[in-house]
Amino acid sequence: MFTSFRDLPSVVWTLFAGTVINRLGYLISPFLVFFLADRGVTGTETTYVLGALGAGNLIGPALGGLLADRVGRRATMLTGLTGAALAQGALFIAPGVATMAAAALLLSAAGAAVSPATYALLADSVDAARRQRAYALFGWGVNVGTAAAGVLGGVLAAHGYWLLFAVDATTMLAFAAIVAVRLPETRPAAPGTAAAQASGTGYGVVLRDRLLLALLPLFGIQLFVYSLTEVALPLAVHDSGLSPAVYGAMAAVNAALVVLLQPLATSRLARLPQLPVQAAGSVLIAVGVALTGIADTVTGYTVSVVIWSLGEVTVAGIAAALVANLAPADARGRYQGAFQWTWGTARFAALTAGVALYSTLGPAVLWWSALIGGTAAAVVTVALRSRVERRAALSLAA
Repeated sequence: MFTSFRDLPSVVWTLFAGTVINRLGYLISPFLVFFLADRGVTGTETTYVLGALGAGNLIGPALGGLLADRVGRRATMLTGLTGAALAQGALFIAPGVATMAAAALLLSAAGAAVSPATYALLADSVDAARRQRAYALFGWGVNVGTAAAGVLGGVLAAHGYWLLFAVDATTMLAFAAIVAVRLPETRPAAPGTAAAQASGTGYGVVLRDRLLLALLPLFGIQLFVYSLTEVALPLAVHDSGLSPAVYGAMAAVNAALVVLLQPLATSRLARLPQLPVQAAGSVLIAVGVALTGIADTVTGYTVSVVIWSLGEVTVAGIAAALVANLAPADARGRYQGAFQWTWGTARFAALTAGVALYSTLGPAVLWWSALIGGTAAAVVTVALRSRVERRAALSLAA
């Protein structure tokens, strides 16, 4: 099952192991509402804290991508991980809503700043032909850790919320220690060199890349549709008169399928052209999410989850690899920052516009929009195949 990953360098495996450890401590977000209620925070005040948490996920990727190219991948990861660990403690001891919101903003911004630097480090360490597999392995580590965290969080929360914060901060510091001891700095061009001057120091290099600017909105639509699985699926389960345990079971089905199937799928699909595979997986996600609209029983929801989970397995690592292959070597952090910002924006849109659409115009409008939008984005993505492959060829030649 892991044969396609055997030739990946030790840096990739180190990041994989560190990410599994780190993700084991992603416990706060799922239980934050319960923690705030335990502290006497009202419903209205809770939205301020959650809004700050969401805003940090928009700030962090942009800042992390910039720092990854200016001060280095390793330094950015260390800063983000230690900053997020400190923010965990600040959030736990915060005396009021304003300080809780500030800590939540710091927590999400610092944590989100780590991803662009990590993705850039992966791109630096692996040639273009192996990047899809590297990113897929890394994403698989995220899913393994997150699945285990879901079980661990429920057990720890029963013994006190302080345990969630302690474990979360500890795993972040453990990952920081791995980065400090095991990972080298891989930034190709230091500030002031000819290569760095060619792409500048800000996001202008990203904004001048028309092909990337064509791809990112398409990826954003696909990510928005996928994010509905976290946002609109629980609403649909509730409206069907089913218990929250059913949604928990659906999350477990998704986690099991991804953990079991992703390595096998990657070993088979990495041999095929990337954009057609990406499009096929995106259509599966769109169809699976849309089928939520006709599900009304546990069986119906299970079928829909299985379909979009297969789509999730199919697209693993492809979008990040495509972005990495388009990026100049000295701008990989900013390119990945733009991609991660697109992910954060899509998720934020699902939390706001997706829920608003579901609540005002009705569930059917949301599910049809997901099907049409996701499928259309996949078709347009394939239409860009020749342009993307020409750029990738130039990257390989360089």
